[in-house]
Amino acid sequence: MPKCLKKSDLKLRVRRATRADIPAMWQLHREASTSPWSFQQYEVLFRPAPTEQSGYFMLVVEDSAELSSVAESASGSSVIAHLVAHRVRSEWNLQYAVVAEGSRGRGVGTYLLKEFVSYVRGVGGTQILLEVRASNRSARRLYKSIGFTESGLRKGYYPDPPEDAILYELSL
Repeated sequence: MPKCLKKSDLKLRVRRATRADIPAMWQLHREASTSPWSFQQYEVLFRPAPTEQSGYFMLVVEDSAELSSVAESASGSSVIAHLVAHRVRSEWNLQYAVVAEGSRGRGVGTYLLKEFVSYVRGVGGTQILLEVRASNRSARRLYKSIGFTESGLRKGYYPDPPEDAILYELSL
């Protein structure tokens, strides 16, 4: 990593997130979520892990074509998507994935998730877990297209607005 993809008018690059990306990641999350994480929660993601067996992992997608709806990171790059995952030994939990509104439906989320799955496989990961709002049909279709399967339901998991979470898993 980093890896580039050219798709129509998009020229995408996926790379590990850095502290300089926090403002752009936070802004994207805030725009996409009904209950976004705080800026401080994003800062915590970059603290050293307590053990080598666990820790956070973040990827960002940049578009060098500089779409008008992107959030500019402190480094001047155009961050149009990101994901946050947490690892405990060989099991990974995808905690958040977001694509800027102007970049949705153009393959950015698929590209980001495939890069993430490839990375997890490459480091010996055995499973990726996630939960998603029941109403988020586009995300659910995306996860299924990558190979995730439904594995459960958490009634009333999301508080604002109240909604069930559908659990997904991908065995590697």
